[in-house]
Amino acid sequence: MTEPTFLQDTRTAYDTFAVEYADTFRDELAGIPIERAMLAAYADLVLAGGGGATLDVGCGTGPGTAHLAGLGLDVRGLDLSPGMLALARSRYPQLRFDEGTMTALDVADGSLAGISAQYSVIHIPDEELPSVLAGFRRALATGGHLLLIFQNLDEHRLRTEAFGHTFTLNYHFRSVDRMAEFVTGAGFDVFAQASRKAQPGEATPRGMLLARAC
Repeated sequence: MTEPTFLQDTRTAYDTFAVEYADTFRDELAGIPIERAMLAAYADLVLAGGGGATLDVGCGTGPGTAHLAGLGLDVRGLDLSPGMLALARSRYPQLRFDEGTMTALDVADGSLAGISAQYSVIHIPDEELPSVLAGFRRALATGGHLLLIFQNLDEHRLRTEAFGHTFTLNYHFRSVDRMAEFVTGAGFDVFAQASRKAQPGEATPRGMLLARAC
């Protein structure tokens, strides 16, 4: 089966600027206490439910995955960019990072206690998002938890340059309320959502959502 163009473009873009991206965003979470609080809430919920394997989808170079591991989760990262994964494995050799795509999760039904996606579903077009979220629901045990962090606005953007490189990368931004509609439609109970203004150096406001697999 031919891979969709949006996946090819996303992989190529992140491979192209992986090193610069990693250097720029290495310590980003240190300056974002609201997102650290949401990550901590997600980790607490997974552990309170008995723990189990979790997946950080679209993990990039791994700082978010490492943060979740530091909160006590049994977590592995998943990304479609070999360039990003090479950096993740180099920087966090104690953690597992696999190559793959959220559009076709290679995990058994109901095998995960949690799935996190930190700024990664933003590259999934609207017409593909229900299938991706259905895949998340399939992979999660009933009662398992989903955490999404994303840009909080309704807008499509095309980026063709960054860090001195040229590429093609589409961003599909969605408001918290619209994201909640997608997630609810995929078989989740959305029980917490939050938003924050853009911080200095950021171009967009941000949204966060916690949901439970029904």
